[in-house]
Amino acid sequence: MYFYQKGLACLWVLLVIFNQQTKAQTTTYTDWTVYGGSKRSIRYSSLKQINTGNVKRLQVAWTYHSGDADVKSSSQMQCNPIIVNGVLYGTTPHLSLVALDAATGEKKWMFNAEEHLPKKANLGVNNNRGVTYWQSGNDKRILYCAGSNLYEVNALTGELITSFGNNGAVDLHDNLELANKNWYVAGTTPGIIYKDLYILGSRVNESANAAPGSIRAFDVRTGKLRWIFHTIPHPGEYGYNTWEDRNAWKNIGGANSWSGFSMDEKRGILYAPTGSASFDFYGGKRLGSGLFANCLLALDAATGKLKWHYQVIHHDMWDKDLPTAPALVTIKRKGKLIDAVAQPTKHGFVFVLDRVTGKPLYPVHETKVSTVSELDGEKPWPTQPIPALPKPFVRQTFTDKDINPYLSAESKADVLERLKDYRYGNMFIPPGKKPSVIFPGFDGGAEWGGPAYDPVTGLLYINANEMPWILTMIDAPAPPDKVESFADAGERLFSKNCMACHGQNREGSGNYPSLIGIEKKYSADQILTLLETGRRMMPSFKDVSKQEQEAIVAFITNNETAGQRKFTRKAVLDPYLDLPYQMTGYNKFLSKEGLPALSPPWGTLNAINLNTGKIAWKVPLGEDDRFEKQDVPTGTENYGGPVVTAGGLIFIAATKDQKIRAFDKRSGKLLWQADLPAGGFATPSVYRTNGKQYVVIACGGGKLGMPSGDAYVAFALP
Repeated sequence: MYFYQKGLACLWVLLVIFNQQTKAQTTTYTDWTVYGGSKRSIRYSSLKQINTGNVKRLQVAWTYHSGDADVKSSSQMQCNPIIVNGVLYGTTPHLSLVALDAATGEKKWMFNAEEHLPKKANLGVNNNRGVTYWQSGNDKRILYCAGSNLYEVNALTGELITSFGNNGAVDLHDNLELANKNWYVAGTTPGIIYKDLYILGSRVNESANAAPGSIRAFDVRTGKLRWIFHTIPHPGEYGYNTWEDRNAWKNIGGANSWSGFSMDEKRGILYAPTGSASFDFYGGKRLGSGLFANCLLALDAATGKLKWHYQVIHHDMWDKDLPTAPALVTIKRKGKLIDAVAQPTKHGFVFVLDRVTGKPLYPVHETKVSTVSELDGEKPWPTQPIPALPKPFVRQTFTDKDINPYLSAESKADVLERLKDYRYGNMFIPPGKKPSVIFPGFDGGAEWGGPAYDPVTGLLYINANEMPWILTMIDAPAPPDKVESFADAGERLFSKNCMACHGQNREGSGNYPSLIGIEKKYSADQILTLLETGRRMMPSFKDVSKQEQEAIVAFITNNETAGQRKFTRKAVLDPYLDLPYQMTGYNKFLSKEGLPALSPPWGTLNAINLNTGKIAWKVPLGEDDRFEKQDVPTGTENYGGPVVTAGGLIFIAATKDQKIRAFDKRSGKLLWQADLPAGGFATPSVYRTNGKQYVVIACGGGKLGMPSGDAYVAFALP
């Protein structure tokens, strides 16, 4: 009898597991009404009209051009559009909101945010990655951010809903404890809906003058603040004691949730990834482990109360923001199905945590790292969390054995010679005056495009970058005792405010443009306007005084007349804003010819089995045309993410070579590719309308030195 009863119990357990698996496999994801496809952020579609057998027949179904690309300023389109009731909602390069017929691409209406700004105000034109839809009965609304404003628009007509916020908009500066009301706050990744709440993170500055990264929930009908979660805890709040300076909450900004959210709607849990605290590369003014920077937070969606947290980097000194919302997955461990979150990171890990408790489902080891810093006042944290599984999806160390074998002998010798002067060999080298190699890079492994997850196979798909960068810190120049000229003050202020992005010699760095010859493109007044409003990746510098702005402009435009003016400097330095060290720029480790010092591939697409923690397959993503004749599988740097479908396909654009591709999700084999009118640095959307399946991608270019575009391109079977 005992064995009979035990057998029945085992059978019952197997039936439960089978039913759970069946439920996971039969849940349909046929719509794309939410950024990332669903609130689970898994970028999955159950549609299979387009499949591995017919994908080669895909052709352009329609193309829409918005007509507002800003080629001179390298405008972009990073939007993952949503499709609701046959209407596509997305944003244009100039951050207008557009509604298109999803079957034809015909424009239904357009909302121009700039028409609703106060007189003499400027949008600033930051990037936008998507919009949010809300409906109650016949009341249908779109919420989206343009610059520092959150707008609410009638989804049927495109008209501003004036009962929301202040005449249709909420200023994201409101309800934040800002030391300076002009500090930069903007919305780039869309928020998420929970019942009648719109929950939103923000993008803030990454230098010392950063606004706090608090997460907020607004009433979706009125725009009133319903709750706020302080990512840098206030006195009396959990995590406050993780900051050695008990006034950190007053003076330190960042720790912002800029990359979007996931939500377990049934449990009412919001999952919010956060970035580093400011300043990114020197932590001498923010000592301690620093909760809740670099954390995955689980919050009660109704109240904003903390349920659990998990910190993936302690006392970040490398700008290792969590770059994407986690995928909500169900994995099989020790014979049980467990609801989990899978959180990819910039340094190439996936942390798999129990969705309810936050406990790791694979072992994570607190590993000793270097605590030796060259910078006065800095105290690196002694350990960092390293997951045993899943295996890293990118290379994580760079040595002389990893140098690009396709360089000429002369160029390779030059790279080796420079490497002798660098510190390298692991991911956690404290920043210092002696240059260090940052690898897998400031923009990799995972980025804001996010992963795709197939609930049927349990595979997680992530595209990744592998590019070494060089980080160098220098002493900040102190204001001289003598009276300064505008030229001298401008050089000092450029070093403080602009050098990290535009380089020591104004030649540009990373994805940031050169300023050499800027006086030939813009007048002094136009540059002052740019400093006031910001644009694309450049934040607003409203908090910099008018005199300081004019001095910077005199310096970068080489204006000798303006440079001779006398500069009146401030008398007292701010201990938090006037830091003792500065970063010299986001500089890639390149050869003299401009090739990566690292051996390829520089961009990959990866499939990870979350049930085993092993890499199922890995393929290069993209083609560098400089190696076309040599037939080298280089991959390219990539921005934007993948989508996986029940038809057996992964769709992804993202690459520098301006193509969109379809891969077999089981093997990684390339099955189809097509040219785009501009780089598709965005995540595709997959949808069905009038019985036909489409794949649409925003083609905005503007990154990696590629020309800007203004198109949405949809593909379908003939």
